[in-house]
Amino acid sequence: MTTPTAVSTTNYRGIYWDFCQQLAHHTMGGCKMQTGDIFASGTISGSSKNSYGSLVELTWAGSEPIKLPSGEERTFICDGDSVAINGWCQNNDYRIGFGSVVATILPAIKSNL
Repeated sequence: MTTPTAVSTTNYRGIYWDFCQQLAHHTMGGCKMQTGDIFASGTISGSSKNSYGSLVELTWAGSEPIKLPSGEERTFICDGDSVAINGWCQNNDYRIGFGSVVATILPAIKSNL
């Protein structure tokens, strides 16, 4: 088992469009929001390299691989890699956690088509 390694730490303060702006952009062309629609921020990138929100940004489109403690290098996630996303909000008086989302990347299913 590989040692967990943080590859990015970012902050929602760096978001380019807030949720109200994203909703306006989504609906201004006539696309209605429906009950049950999923709405998310997408990639959140900060201003420093360790706060970039995607591996494409973190590795400069694959030209600068991330070196893991095991010695392995990554330019993108691979089959068998586990990915964890953790989040919280806080101010001086409280901290609210959103838990952790963890998934292991499985190989694509081969089709006989």
